[in-house]
Amino acid sequence: MTATPVIHKQYVEWRENSYWIKDSRVSLDSVVHAFLNGTSPEGIVQSFPVLKLEQVYGAIAFYLANQSAIDAYLKAGEAEFQKLRQASKEQNAALYNKLLAAKGDRQ
Repeated sequence: MTATPVIHKQYVEWRENSYWIKDSRVSLDSVVHAFLNGTSPEGIVQSFPVLKLEQVYGAIAFYLANQSAIDAYLKAGEAEFQKLRQASKEQNAALYNKLLAAKGDRQ
């Protein structure tokens, strides 16, 4: 008896306004950033042990097949993060300054 090959398998899904590795709580962003920083698929699995190597390769293939759209998605996410970060700095200036001072003491 031979196994029937899978013709098509989905490794990435859209939920909660973000891309996620299917059936996991690992974002596509995390895998793509690691990949772009030169981490091997095996290294990504070590960083996210809930993922299988097959899922990581599938996510990378999804990224490469949709690179311009995913790059735009990541850029928009980074811009939103910076916007929220700036708003947080302005709303919590005293706390932010205290954290910076504490960080300076450790360097």
